[in-house]
Amino acid sequence: MSRRAAAQISKLLVGQTGRRLFSTTTFTSANGASKILGAKFMNYGAPRAYVLEARYWSTVASESAREEKSAPKLGSGHENEDDRGGKVVVSSYWGVAPPKVTKEDGSPWRWNCFRPWETYEADTSIDVKKHHETKTFMDKFAYWTVQGLKYPTYLFFQRRHMCHAMLLETVAAVPGMVGGMLLHCKSLRRFEHSGGWIKALLEEAENERMHLMTFLELSQPEWYERALVFAVQGVFFNAYFLAYVLSPKLAHRIVGYLEEEAVNSYTEFLIDLEKGLVENRPAPAIAIDYWRLPPNSTLKDVVTVIRADEAHHRDLNHFASDIQCQGHELKEYPAPLGYH
Repeated sequence: MSRRAAAQISKLLVGQTGRRLFSTTTFTSANGASKILGAKFMNYGAPRAYVLEARYWSTVASESAREEKSAPKLGSGHENEDDRGGKVVVSSYWGVAPPKVTKEDGSPWRWNCFRPWETYEADTSIDVKKHHETKTFMDKFAYWTVQGLKYPTYLFFQRRHMCHAMLLETVAAVPGMVGGMLLHCKSLRRFEHSGGWIKALLEEAENERMHLMTFLELSQPEWYERALVFAVQGVFFNAYFLAYVLSPKLAHRIVGYLEEEAVNSYTEFLIDLEKGLVENRPAPAIAIDYWRLPPNSTLKDVVTVIRADEAHHRDLNHFASDIQCQGHELKEYPAPLGYH
């Protein structure tokens, strides 16, 4: 095929595709971007150096986009007021309005981050003094890794339990998400079930995040604490991801010891609450609804149920590590679901 024939074919193709070659935006004006792009493509037969200009025109708002901007902006609820002050009912994408969620007493449910059927009563009778003995080299490595991470945080926060708890929860919510994500990918690759462990680990991550949301109702971190969380989370996420890929049983053992330290930290929090060193303020509404606490609950009650959650996470991760240390896979043993 000659060069002249190739140029004619390319001119024909570009001319037929026109403005749709580099942009998905529809232009209604005949003198707009489509005319400019079409002329330059037709003259040269190929996009060449005009790709940048084509990309520029691909970001120009179309008529439909400009019309969408004039529509009323939606708020966080299911209803919104338009420019004339009227109510605009927003239904779901399949045309059915979402049902109204209420409490058992008929009052409206105020939380979008969790629903009434996701609430539970924490098992506060769980043993909070249990400790997994370090028998193997892996156990000792995991234990002393956690101990090495513990002391800098204690020196930084000292007796500021609220700030310490918030930092602790930003870290504790990472392992469940990483482990659940990797088990999810493994299940897809191998075309096999997970024994419920994906759900168990993701529930753990969500529960830890709810701990953080509860403490945020009581205190707000300073700017340097936010910067510390940003740095620690970035390092810990990648380190734990690598550890779980290399040795899941080691990763779960590390989390088991990390949760043991969380239980000890909340025990010290409760001791200072009982001594009056920390104000025992009323429990936030989100905690009362999430853990089904009595309406007159206090911060002490909230810390007690959170400590019980951490003890459950401790046992779950030590159990997961024991399964794999004995040469089995997690899918062979059902995950302890149903606590949250």
